[in-house]
Amino acid sequence: MPQAPAIPSAARRRHDREIIALAVPAFGALVAEPLFVIADSAIVGHLGTAQLAGLGVASALLTTAVSVFVFLAYATTAAVARRVGANDLQSAIRQGMDGIWLALLLGAAVIAVVLPLAPALVDLFGASSTAAPYATTYLRISSLGIPAMLMVLAATGVLRGLQDTRTPLYVAVAGFIANGALNAALVYGAGLGIAGSAWGTVIAQCGMAAIYLAVVVRGARRHGASLRPDAAGIRASVQAGVPLLVRTLSLRAILMIATAVAARLGDADIAAHQIILSLWSLLAFALDAIAIAGQAIIGRYLGADDAEGAREACRRMVQWGLAAGVVLGMLVVAARPLFLPVFTSDSIVKDAALPALVMVALSQPICGVVFVLDGILMGAGDGPYLAWAMVATLAVFIPAALLVPVLGGGLTALWAAMVLMMAVRMLTLWLRTRSGRWIVTGATR
Repeated sequence: MPQAPAIPSAARRRHDREIIALAVPAFGALVAEPLFVIADSAIVGHLGTAQLAGLGVASALLTTAVSVFVFLAYATTAAVARRVGANDLQSAIRQGMDGIWLALLLGAAVIAVVLPLAPALVDLFGASSTAAPYATTYLRISSLGIPAMLMVLAATGVLRGLQDTRTPLYVAVAGFIANGALNAALVYGAGLGIAGSAWGTVIAQCGMAAIYLAVVVRGARRHGASLRPDAAGIRASVQAGVPLLVRTLSLRAILMIATAVAARLGDADIAAHQIILSLWSLLAFALDAIAIAGQAIIGRYLGADDAEGAREACRRMVQWGLAAGVVLGMLVVAARPLFLPVFTSDSIVKDAALPALVMVALSQPICGVVFVLDGILMGAGDGPYLAWAMVATLAVFIPAALLVPVLGGGLTALWAAMVLMMAVRMLTLWLRTRSGRWIVTGATR
């Protein structure tokens, strides 16, 4: 970041109010999302081990398929927020509708792939012969809800761009409650077994998509925006989304490589790695909430041709991210003795996890800055740079991670490589924000 005078206290308070108003509900919505899988697991787990194992494989496949398209939320947030800043709500909602249409098209394409290939995909993930039939059943049925899931992503982006993170929170909570009730009723009440769990999730996701669609359609009618698909608008959504897709795939590759390396270190290390990764993901939700606020706020400032406001908001959000990272790091250190027994009673696994958790704690201030800068550049529509930066980070991480088993560093060394990865990300993002090249004002980038 370029050197600049301190933010005036009045502006700082204004930015703080904006960040809190957007980040707190966003955090609630983010936390609600993984609860779908937890609820399904709790209900299906009582059917038997094979059913639970099948759910685990199918859920991993579905989560991967949907997370790849998270750009539908990110790109839509930035595009809509810019138009909101330019005081063109009609165009903002029109662009949001194009993102929703793209989500439907992508969802249909995913269904066309998953339905016939479900058994092969399940086998690819190494499901046992007893779990594979359940995994295939769950995957095939749940894939019918993928268009709704992707619509939820795009519509969430629309509302975030409109500076509304409360509605996504309410919808996520309602969806979680409906999902749990439907799963229980269909699995046990109707006796459908794991198929009932899949249908319950599909119905809940479709319900969420319907609510979002009703909200967006109401806004479109209020502001005179067309609901019809627009080829040019959909192409614009694709162009904005492709770089973010590259970024997401590179990040997923990093996580997959880390897990593969941990598996080569031994059973205790991979078990400890999975525990640490779950904590890492939970911490990421807190930091990602600030990043989501950054996407919406920065896009709005740039759309309003307020470059100085964008700079001030950027500096303040970096301060928030750094402070949040420091607090989370301290909590990780303090909670280590309490956290590990929740997941394992194996002393060998605990011994492997304890020093690696120190690496996680030390990385949190870095993560706080990275998440915020990532969100700021997304809000600015700087996707191409984010893509190249993540590919470069992947290129640094691969040799560092692959050297871990060769040099015998163990799980702690692997997580040191993860810290290195985050440090590289911070460097690339800091250089970009410092250059000021991300500041492009106007209703479109």
